[in-house]
Amino acid sequence: MSGPTIDLSFSHRWQAEILPARPLILPPRRYVYPRDAEEVLIKPQKGGAPGLAFETWGEPFLATCALGFRDPIVPTGVWSTPEPEKICAVSGGYAYIIDTQAPGCFTMIPYRPVLEVRAVHDPGLLVFVGHHSILAWSANGQAWDSGKLSDEGVTITAIESGVLRGLGWEMLSDRERPFAVDLRTGQRL
Repeated sequence: MSGPTIDLSFSHRWQAEILPARPLILPPRRYVYPRDAEEVLIKPQKGGAPGLAFETWGEPFLATCALGFRDPIVPTGVWSTPEPEKICAVSGGYAYIIDTQAPGCFTMIPYRPVLEVRAVHDPGLLVFVGHHSILAWSANGQAWDSGKLSDEGVTITAIESGVLRGLGWEMLSDRERPFAVDLRTGQRL
């Protein structure tokens, strides 16, 4: 079993540290999404551009994210998002998009669990893979949901030229069937 993932593929205006245990002294600001489990210490940036000195970071807050599943098949970690002020925290396959400037504002990705998270720079999406479909998150929030691609199990095989290709298992034929999705629209090709 590998440890938590930290993927900073997109430009971001925060720092995050996945904590091995709850700190002895809790920061004054603490947010629970939606109940206690995985702990992430987040330091939002105060204005300006990414990459500024540490002194420009705002007051840190503790994000406590509910754990989905204790299984190495599901991801745990933090990802930068197409929105520099937002962070994606995943705890045992439960994924949360948290606004680091307003930590009370968050979105929980509806897949239970998310099985894979991928950053796709062109067209600027964070892609969440579930058992049956794929959801894409853009700088404007949820960009699209592919709809059903599989009866059980979605595998991404390639992402190129604005097209996501993969395999989905079809129950009636007991075979994996290829699919292609337009990354800009989420429509099947």
